Amino acid sequence: MLKRFDVVKEQHISGGIIKIIVDRETGVHYLVGSGSGISGMTPLLDKDGKVIVQK
Repeated sequence: MLKRFDVVKEQHISGGIIKIIVDRETGVHYLVGSGSGISGMTPLLDKDGKVIVQK
């Protein structure tokens, strides 16, 4: 079975971690944050507010 997501970037901040991941099926980039008892995932947007999609 192939991986669905690839981690593009990762940064540790204030006891947590932020990652940018790419969905291999759709090309959509997501911002994922976790640590310090919280977590979340949201599509990553460009400067015009449009979802970033890998071409």
